[in-house]
Amino acid sequence: MKSQFRHVALIGKYQAQGSRSALEHIAHFLGSQGCEVALEEDTARNTGLSQFPTLDAAGIGAQCDLALVVGGDGTMLGIGRLLAQFGVPVVGINQGRLGFITDIAFEDYQDTLTPMLRGEFEEDRRWMMQAKVMRDGHCVYSATAMNDVVVNRGATSGMVELRVEVDGRFVANQRADGLIIASPTGSTAYALSAGGPLLHPSIGGWVLVPIAPHNLSNRPIVLSDTGEVAIEMVAGRDASASFDMQSLASLLHGDRITVRRSEFQMRFLHPKGWSYFDTLRKKLHWNEGVVG
Repeated sequence: MKSQFRHVALIGKYQAQGSRSALEHIAHFLGSQGCEVALEEDTARNTGLSQFPTLDAAGIGAQCDLALVVGGDGTMLGIGRLLAQFGVPVVGINQGRLGFITDIAFEDYQDTLTPMLRGEFEEDRRWMMQAKVMRDGHCVYSATAMNDVVVNRGATSGMVELRVEVDGRFVANQRADGLIIASPTGSTAYALSAGGPLLHPSIGGWVLVPIAPHNLSNRPIVLSDTGEVAIEMVAGRDASASFDMQSLASLLHGDRITVRRSEFQMRFLHPKGWSYFDTLRKKLHWNEGVVG
């Protein structure tokens, strides 16, 4: 039985050692399953793989019915922001340590992908975040994020003071090293390191996590993702806003960062029987040393 996916795009972490060989093996495997294979243009250019057609993100969105991301969660974040608007489902194959969103081990990819290509998979939809930096009433920066939007102090400066609003209602002025607004996907990233809770991907919410707050009663809070969070830069030097830690905007006093749920969702495909809790156990090393 051949693949139900006719045209598959391959996206790779081309900086990693062995990426070219890994991508070539996967491409030939997909061909053996009856798939037409294309390489994302940056992946092809940086690996030197020239025997396959190349497509940019818009081309993948228009022509492909599946994207395979080979690398780590960072690789997935980068391409995920570009592909979400097209609704192309994505599968993550991890070349290194198991990822939270690239959850298929490279050494197992043939056994895992074979039934998935036949239609035996779990679909997992996750909302993206849409953020803007507003200055004097004008948008000076706009970005989409899958994990988080983070306001950070400068590397050599002191704390920042931030005014936080939710749906236009004042929450608090916070003095801290920064503030994280994380999606359920991003709750296992920077927000977790800063003391935030884990949010199950099925929850329609965000977590607001202060980074090293001056007032220790400033605690993480879980919010609905149906409204708008606004953060105003009140005081501090050399502050910036980052989006999935992959794009950056410098901030001035009076700037407002607004975050709303995007109209787009990422469509992750997982092996049949996949469980979010299995991933947490493996990544966070739960149950180590426990018998039973």
